[in-house]
Amino acid sequence: METGTGALPDLVRERPPGPGGCRLVTVDGWSGSGKSVLAELLGRTLAAPVLSIEELYPGWDGLAAAVPLARDWVAEPLFHGRPARWRPWDWERGERSPGLRTQPCAPVVVLEGCGSGAAALRPFTSTAIQVDCPPADRERRLRARADWPGYAPHRARFLAQERRYFATLPEPDLLVRT
Repeated sequence: METGTGALPDLVRERPPGPGGCRLVTVDGWSGSGKSVLAELLGRTLAAPVLSIEELYPGWDGLAAAVPLARDWVAEPLFHGRPARWRPWDWERGERSPGLRTQPCAPVVVLEGCGSGAAALRPFTSTAIQVDCPPADRERRLRARADWPGYAPHRARFLAQERRYFATLPEPDLLVRT
């Protein structure tokens, strides 16, 4: 289903939670599509915490590897009413942080980032949202971001991973075009 952003909160509330009482909402999309902005808006509107799957990537080549981690550390525990627990990736040191992060079960938790809408997470997801926009707009947005200088050297590698990922991504529950 394609929808505008104004209808999203009601659509999320209408979806059933998992047996633990949590509605996990995933906001997926290509780099630069607007998924982080939408996830933050949704989080504010629903008073929901927003988690980033990017904390789970084991480095710049880690999109595919983050999916089972998101399932095991975030999606499945929340689905069953248990807290999500993960060790975020320390991008400066190139290794997992020794510190453990925890997110208790809440009525709604938003997981955003490329990889969050993967098939492996769908059994534990209440609402899978995909954000899309034309490729030229995505590239323009990426280059305008404050973190572009750090991202630019890795862009081609990450784009190749995105292409592989999106070639196999199941249809989302909701598609938002920005």
